[in-house]
Amino acid sequence: MKEAESTAKKRESRIAPFSREKGLARGIFLLPNLITTGALFSSFYAVIAAMQGAFEIAAIAVVIAGFLDALDGRIARLTNTQSPFGEQYDSLSDLVAFGVAPAVLMYSWVLSGLGKIGWMIAFLYLACVALRLARFNSTPENKAFVGLASPAAAGTVSTLVWTWVDNLNPVVDLPLTIFLAAFVVVVALLMVSNIQYYSPKYINLKGRVPFIYIVGGVLLFVVVAIYPPGILLSIGLVYCASGPLWLLYRRVQKSGESQESG
Repeated sequence: MKEAESTAKKRESRIAPFSREKGLARGIFLLPNLITTGALFSSFYAVIAAMQGAFEIAAIAVVIAGFLDALDGRIARLTNTQSPFGEQYDSLSDLVAFGVAPAVLMYSWVLSGLGKIGWMIAFLYLACVALRLARFNSTPENKAFVGLASPAAAGTVSTLVWTWVDNLNPVVDLPLTIFLAAFVVVVALLMVSNIQYYSPKYINLKGRVPFIYIVGGVLLFVVVAIYPPGILLSIGLVYCASGPLWLLYRRVQKSGESQESG
């Protein structure tokens, strides 16, 4: 009896690897994974551009990677082409696009002037992105993000560089370098915090909406087109501040209710 069980287990162990690879052997969905590859390419190009001192181009490449990342998930859900392979590939691409690329960009732009402290801050940002992605992949999130989403953090940091270089001299003095380093630390810590943020990920694109929504979308495109880096930076800063402000509002409201009941 024991020999039969051991023989069956050996047979299952030989068959299991092939069954796990069955889905991959059939092929992968082309369109969403191709868009993810575009995001990965754009983020890698951002790293190369940042290392060569082309900070504005690097920042734009990170922003493009963010838009492609938002697009691949939407397309996968709308076309019902989601897969475990695509999810893992997208997560690895996100680490490069929203972790490695912004960290290298900020280090090459200002943080290198702080020596060891600068690259430690850049690593802190990268580590917080990795932790944020790991928590997102392992813990289901409903209609609110727990912690600042890494695409929003990367977009805010990158558009800050884009706006600064587009308007002023890319060389930054020491006091401002310290301020920007502190800003990077705050953004990094917001990603691993328990502060809740609104998630636009679950907006239903299949359902009907009032006509005014389309008008609002057109106006948003027009406003962004007026001056893309400044408008995107403003949106990013408002979104980053929305979580702590909403938390503060709820605590004040809760404190007022407890005082009234007391």
